[in-house]
Amino acid sequence: MSRKPRVVVAMSGGVDSAVAAALLKEQGYEVVGISLKLLPREAGSGSERANRCCSAEDAEDARGVAAQLGIPYYVLNYEAQFHREVVQEFTASYLAGLTPNPCVRCNELLKFGSLLKQAMGFGAELLATGHYARVEREDVSGRYLLRCGIDDERDQSYFLYSLTQTQLARICFPVGQMTKNQVRERAAGYGLRIAAKADSQDLCFVGRDYRTFLREQCGDRLKPGPITDRTGRILGQHRGVALYTVGQRNGLGIGGGPFYVVRLDPGRNEVVVGKRDDLLQVEFLAEQLNLVAWDRLNHERPVLVKVRSRQAAQPATILPLDGGRIRIRWQQAQPAAAPGQAAVFYDMSEPDLLVGGATVAAAHETQ
Repeated sequence: MSRKPRVVVAMSGGVDSAVAAALLKEQGYEVVGISLKLLPREAGSGSERANRCCSAEDAEDARGVAAQLGIPYYVLNYEAQFHREVVQEFTASYLAGLTPNPCVRCNELLKFGSLLKQAMGFGAELLATGHYARVEREDVSGRYLLRCGIDDERDQSYFLYSLTQTQLARICFPVGQMTKNQVRERAAGYGLRIAAKADSQDLCFVGRDYRTFLREQCGDRLKPGPITDRTGRILGQHRGVALYTVGQRNGLGIGGGPFYVVRLDPGRNEVVVGKRDDLLQVEFLAEQLNLVAWDRLNHERPVLVKVRSRQAAQPATILPLDGGRIRIRWQQAQPAAAPGQAAVFYDMSEPDLLVGGATVAAAHETQ
């Protein structure tokens, strides 16, 4: 019997990637474990690191799992690229009045960009991670499809919408067919010491409070300015546009509400607020379209859309515009999507099939 090919497993130090590595080894693959060093060792300490991935402790956990499984293990230093392409972009986006999604960026450029190329350089045919998603190949067209993980509470397909066909051809998600409970049971069955390890909850470089991170990073680039209503009447003062996001209700420090942030204007250094109904929109624009299930979008088509990872997908239509932009029209008005967020589309008849996604560009008023 011919030996199965080599697979690189991106090991975060968590239980999901550990079980992914164990499953692949059990299936006969030649498995190599790799962790990415994304953060300086001094980035946060003690409780600040609680529930955060990619720490030095996580790398040690991954090394321990690799030793238990008897597979080679390496740590690659991606600090500079991560800081440049994820951390700095995160900060710059907030200063520009956007609400970025750094996990999408990290997946696109690092895990399934640079690391995938590195894996191929190691002679691997596949890169595996512990994401809760599934990759399939369509028989007739040969196109690679991306489906939700079967555990609805853990599905991570939203963060993977920007992957290309070239990338998907070299990726596998071994735990995408499992629930989290099944993953932990399998980890215990393998005797892995991290079987009960808590899940990471926060952005690896931010922690629990992204505003504190932005204050530390932006310093005097955070300029106070007016909070106004939609008529331009000044209601209060903000502490820097980067510290606010569309849809925000808490922490505005103004009376007469409740008020919600309906728009950010970094050019005028204004935070514009309104009532709940002012936040509703029937359509918005998105840019940088990436299609996964379809090869093109030639006309208006019905889909299910998420603009937040934990949001239930809502019926909408998407219409192609010039320059890789699209118009998204909700079937029923929804709370405004924050510019910079990911708008991810799923198939209307197969809700677990990811069609594609784009970056929210500009919201429109309710009509």
